Amino acid sequence: MKNFTIRRYKTKDAEHWNAFISAAKNATFLFHRHFMDYHADRFKDFSLLAFADDKLVAILPANLVENSVFSHSGLTYGGLVYAEKLRLEEVIFAFRAVLSFLNENKIDTLQLKLLPSVYHKKPAQELDYALFLTEAKLIRRDTLAVIDLSKKYDYSEIRKRGIKKAVAAQLEIREDKNFDGFWNEILIPNLKKQHDAQPVHRLEEIKLLQQNFPKNIRQFNVYDNGKVVAGTTIFETETTAHAQYISTNENRETVGSLDFLYDHLLKIVFKEKRYFDFGISNESGGKRLNSGLSYWKESFGASTIVHDFYEVKTENFTLLDNILL
Repeated sequence: MKNFTIRRYKTKDAEHWNAFISAAKNATFLFHRHFMDYHADRFKDFSLLAFADDKLVAILPANLVENSVFSHSGLTYGGLVYAEKLRLEEVIFAFRAVLSFLNENKIDTLQLKLLPSVYHKKPAQELDYALFLTEAKLIRRDTLAVIDLSKKYDYSEIRKRGIKKAVAAQLEIREDKNFDGFWNEILIPNLKKQHDAQPVHRLEEIKLLQQNFPKNIRQFNVYDNGKVVAGTTIFETETTAHAQYISTNENRETVGSLDFLYDHLLKIVFKEKRYFDFGISNESGGKRLNSGLSYWKESFGASTIVHDFYEVKTENFTLLDNILL
């Protein structure tokens, strides 16, 4: 049996961390330190590195809040990220080492928001099994609306009519490097009016992230006579295109600007991707469903996968002893 050891991430580990992320089987660019660290001032980093016989085999992007560690509160998803060739048995004992390390450091609980399966580069649910063994508690479940682009899918009639209206109105779609118009004229006013909220990413933050990840963060806008009337910000991973932000000028909804835009993305821009993820339609920690938003996504042919959040007591690392036959 290999000897697993854990230590906290240090700034000098960044290059090694990022190289590991690029080769892991259950990682995306969100785990890159250039992405994680844009809001480092908001979180107390408690990221961990797991070694097997002195070789880095897993990482945990994480932050500390009082006596609990979270994977990572500033990211959409997280969990234990591990090397492609790490076997199930080794993942289990790497996770045991993580829990034991946290317990030794007076951390009572670990909360994990798992990486949804559509973002796995290859099947990678070893952690799910380890969580079962440690009697982790499911504390939240969101629903993602996803299209498997390798399979046949179809739009509802209302989406098809919307596309025809947009074509008749001679709307134009452009991929735009400038986020200002969409953020200032569409996204921020809509979120303020509808939810009294702000975008998760400030305008200067999304610009910085796009500069760091130009192939992964892309902005697509719909224009009417040169004026932006709708748009979406896409986070693109190796397997999946994810709609991070979707918004439209409410005066143009009847013209089908978003129907037109998403038809273009699905049929042309991202047709070679395995999945298209419209994101969640949940509120109140997964307990409420925005039925109208969910219907709009499903009417493009999307169906549901779940995004699970778990809490595990660190003292339960002992439950991973003596599990092998």
